Amino acid sequence: MLAPQKQQIIDLFNAALQPIIAGTELQPTVTLERPRDPSHGDVACNIPMQLAKPLKKNPRELAQTLVAAVLAASKEGNLIAAVEIAGPGFINLRLTAAAKQQVVQTVLQEAAQYGKSQLGAGKKVLVEFVSANPTGPLHVGHGRQGALGDALSALFEAQGFDVTREFYYNDAGVQIAALATSVQARAKGFKPGQAGWPENAYNGDYIADIAEDFIARKTVSASDGEPATASGDIDDIESIRKFAVAYLRREQDLDLQAFGVKFNNYYLESSLYRDGKVNGAVEALIAAGVTYEQDGALWLRTTDYGDDKHRVMKKTDGTYTYFVPDVAYHVVKWQRGFGKVINVQGSDHHGTIARVRAGLQALNIGIPQGYPDYVLHKMVTVMKNGEEVKISKRAGSYVTLRDLIEWSAGEDTAAATAGDSPRDLTRGRDAVRFFLISRKADTEFVFDVDLALAKSDENPVYYVQYAHARICSVLAQWTGDEASLTTVDLSPLTAPREASLLAKLAEYPDMLQHALEELGPHQVAFYLRDLAGELHSYYNAERVLVDDDKLKMARLALIYATRQVLRNGLALLGVSAPTRM
Repeated sequence: MLAPQKQQIIDLFNAALQPIIAGTELQPTVTLERPRDPSHGDVACNIPMQLAKPLKKNPRELAQTLVAAVLAASKEGNLIAAVEIAGPGFINLRLTAAAKQQVVQTVLQEAAQYGKSQLGAGKKVLVEFVSANPTGPLHVGHGRQGALGDALSALFEAQGFDVTREFYYNDAGVQIAALATSVQARAKGFKPGQAGWPENAYNGDYIADIAEDFIARKTVSASDGEPATASGDIDDIESIRKFAVAYLRREQDLDLQAFGVKFNNYYLESSLYRDGKVNGAVEALIAAGVTYEQDGALWLRTTDYGDDKHRVMKKTDGTYTYFVPDVAYHVVKWQRGFGKVINVQGSDHHGTIARVRAGLQALNIGIPQGYPDYVLHKMVTVMKNGEEVKISKRAGSYVTLRDLIEWSAGEDTAAATAGDSPRDLTRGRDAVRFFLISRKADTEFVFDVDLALAKSDENPVYYVQYAHARICSVLAQWTGDEASLTTVDLSPLTAPREASLLAKLAEYPDMLQHALEELGPHQVAFYLRDLAGELHSYYNAERVLVDDDKLKMARLALIYATRQVLRNGLALLGVSAPTRM
């Protein structure tokens, strides 16, 4: 049911309620729901059950009064076909065929805007995701964050919000120091496992590549950073550090480019220290009287703000614990005008949520409770050829995002490497993005490369894309002017499969809003799978290019609208809509 139709029915019920609640202080809210069993109708309302007790009336009798008033008021319209009272007082409504068919015209008129709104107009949202340490290639967990964060950002944009996609680089601390010493050891000729190889070093082949380019005094640059030129001096650890960080940031840029993910802003952890933001946050907390010293360490009284115990802020060696720069970073987000902030991170960050929020509340600078929001995802297990894959040669200890994209593309990498033209990774990118969004973030996910390559109904991205391509094929066979479909007579669309497809198309705008409210872009993938299923079932049950011209044009309009909604939904997920497969 379309939003204007839903509002029209709510208005009818509100008008019918006025004489019933007159003289009372009741302010009922009419809500409409889709019955679980389609045979019960198109929409249900339980307002009689809500008002029966305060009005001291029988709910079924109250329902009968409301139904009579609603039917009388809608007699002149073309919206409600029938109203039934079920059980103790539920009201089930059936829409007219014309009301159900209206969705086709709406979709064709609004096209790429169908499902979008201005709900968030004038509101700023920052979505931080991926935020990988520049110490190695992106892994599949970063890929899940990339898919979730980008789709979530697209959902907010579709509802009119001003969205900033941000990548936070942890370019300070012990991990960066370990990266520099790893590259230095490689540059000096050491290899993993040999005497002299640093403890806690990074062992992947990429370390050797960085060392080789450092000795060759090459210049590298990340998308938003200044070029870093290697000194070539293997004893110059600071030059090695700068070069290695820039090298890996560039590598991550290339991975994200292959994945179709772009960021509006990159924020460096090191800048928080350089600009005094971390020290400033700590001093403000001390001044607020929410810290204390014990055993040579500085503690924050986080239990006053919902944490299960107090937390160390500054260790005995003078260094800050890892949640402190996070507090400073989120103060900066708030000061930049982002009243809504969402962090997409791995579930291993769960323990930091309470202490970051506690630190922000303790500052007492107007930041609301529950700021920021978090979407935490669980791990991804990769299966290939029936076996779990745990190690990438290049990364040394994990499967990279680039591995997953290339494997899912299903082409010969050697041929692409040796050839003159760049490899087309679209198929792999589509599969990885759709798969990694197709489950709730807080559930573990098994990525089956063999399934991603399968051209069958079991492969969800293939199943959805094939529905789009199938419609394109029918429209190509027709050879008519697609623009003419916006004004055809839709009254012939009365078959059961047509009714199901019409209903599914009408669900799209509400689905987008629910997905946004629950920060669940997986709902878009679920919906697309269901819509594709309705299309395939309809295609198998009914011929589109029939001899009856009026029926043919109506059915062409229906599948044309379905193609548009498939295209809209896939675009939100960053997945292509191929015209042929």
